[in-house]
Amino acid sequence: MMAQQYSRRNLDFMLKEVLHVGELTKYPYFQDYTPDMFDMVLDTVEEIADKIMRPAYVESDRKQPELVNGQVKVHPAVKDYIKAMGDAGLINASFAFEHGGQQLPVVVNAANEFIRGAAHNSLVMFTGLTAGSAHLIYSFGSTDLQEKFAHRMVSGEWTGTMCLTEPQAGSSLSDVITTAQPLADGSFTIKGQKVFISAGDHDIADNIIHLVLARIEGAPLGTKGISLFVVPKFRADESGNYTIDNDVISTGIYHKMGQKATPAMHLTFGDKDNSIGYLVGEPNKGLTYMFQMMNEARLGVGMGATYIASAAYYASLEYAKERPQGRRLNNKNLEEGQTFIINHPDVKRMLLFQKAIVEGCIGLLFECYFWQDMIHAHGHHSEEAKPYQLLLDLMTTVAKTYPAEYGIRSVNEGLQVFGGYGYTEDFPLEQMARDVRIMSIYEGTTGIHSLNLLGRGITSNNGKAPQLLFGEIMKTIEAAKTHDELIPYAEKLEKELGRLQKVTIHLLGIASQGDNEVFLSDANLYMEFFGTVSVAWQWLKQGIVAKEALLTQNPLGDDLAFYEAKLHTMKFYFHYELVKTLSLSARLLDTEVLTATSDFQPAI
Repeated sequence: MMAQQYSRRNLDFMLKEVLHVGELTKYPYFQDYTPDMFDMVLDTVEEIADKIMRPAYVESDRKQPELVNGQVKVHPAVKDYIKAMGDAGLINASFAFEHGGQQLPVVVNAANEFIRGAAHNSLVMFTGLTAGSAHLIYSFGSTDLQEKFAHRMVSGEWTGTMCLTEPQAGSSLSDVITTAQPLADGSFTIKGQKVFISAGDHDIADNIIHLVLARIEGAPLGTKGISLFVVPKFRADESGNYTIDNDVISTGIYHKMGQKATPAMHLTFGDKDNSIGYLVGEPNKGLTYMFQMMNEARLGVGMGATYIASAAYYASLEYAKERPQGRRLNNKNLEEGQTFIINHPDVKRMLLFQKAIVEGCIGLLFECYFWQDMIHAHGHHSEEAKPYQLLLDLMTTVAKTYPAEYGIRSVNEGLQVFGGYGYTEDFPLEQMARDVRIMSIYEGTTGIHSLNLLGRGITSNNGKAPQLLFGEIMKTIEAAKTHDELIPYAEKLEKELGRLQKVTIHLLGIASQGDNEVFLSDANLYMEFFGTVSVAWQWLKQGIVAKEALLTQNPLGDDLAFYEAKLHTMKFYFHYELVKTLSLSARLLDTEVLTATSDFQPAI
């Protein structure tokens, strides 16, 4: 594995210089922190990444989990990792005090996750799912459920999962058929099957707490009739010890293309009519509750693609600096030695693309996490929090999808830098290319999120959220215009923002005619357009900070190189990526309908 897989300097730049996270400590919610404490969190997690995670990355892929006599066995590093995270108090660090957390800013926790994920993306799944499911129990479950289950999850003693998908339903949760029958003591018998359950079984914790979507007998059809249940692998005996098998059977383990250290399970609940579940909150509100965890996980998936892309970028960069091949294109002297491939323009293009995607997507994701922190700072139900919530609701789907799609492309460019060696197990890109591929599928495919953005995000609340976003982008554009070097880029973004608004109005005109199939037929392209403009906004923000640092700080050495590289990469994104919106807008404004036609099927 490569020595460097992320840039701590860039994380510090984003946290301290772009987002000014230190200022969060002025709010009562974060008043127990000082800015240097945020550095200590990242220092702690760097040690966990270096000592436990990174050394196991390749071996845990080669020796993937196995289902033996009904029990899944995983790599021993998983146990060491979860214990280290629990001992450090990092599983629930961003939870509120009343939930046993430390109220660490979510954006600082995101940087913590980024460091861990760049070292071993598959292990992060275990603690991420455990934290998300515990947070859901704390948010909506009874005090009894919190004390019995959530407390032992955040300590690292037990782990958690989310169980949504069923064989016949896939992403269509309205077709969930797992059932829940009420018992006299208030609990329920659960019966059904769930598939693709990440970390759904393993041998490294005494219990696994499943959050299961199911229908209580007589519930309404569709998503309005779904309830949520805590279903432990083992339930308590009369002494309160969790020793009773709760009829949760590991039916099968999926052999995945990547992320092999995390088992993906097919689970059967209630095969012997003896699987007991405990209702979370009120009946028929399960999907509403689950959306909290799903949205947290969606940002986590965008992060996952980005930190894998980061690891791939730094591996590619190191290789390009060390691999001699050919000569500069203007050099005809064959007697001279070969040059390093980093000196070839096309290799530089691929490396710049990787850097532009990684650092642009970090900007987009950290912005979303920072909005969460501002909601906490002002109070969830305050007037001041409402704009941040609107922006977060709109952009979560974009911050999941654009990094996922472009993270895949970024890793693919990294593999290309390696050439034939990248296709072998001797270098890490082969594994990273497999690991990152799932990110456009996890927590809703790109197609589903694209439908959500155009069909709901843009239209809800009379378009208030996109209006807010466009206003924020315009503020950045106006700030950039105060620097001569940035004026061309401010004007480019302003023009593309106008083009995005024109396309949006055109598509909403189709929607107003009632033809949703045509309106949404190219939602995927709209998502790409929207995401490209959003990341260009983030690059302009970073460019402003870099430019002002060059003007006011007189940086030298590594700092000078860092800020100059920021500006150069910003320019690359605008000249190579933002221009792609021209073709996207041309298609989105095109009136020729080629996919939403009932009388045509692709030829066999």
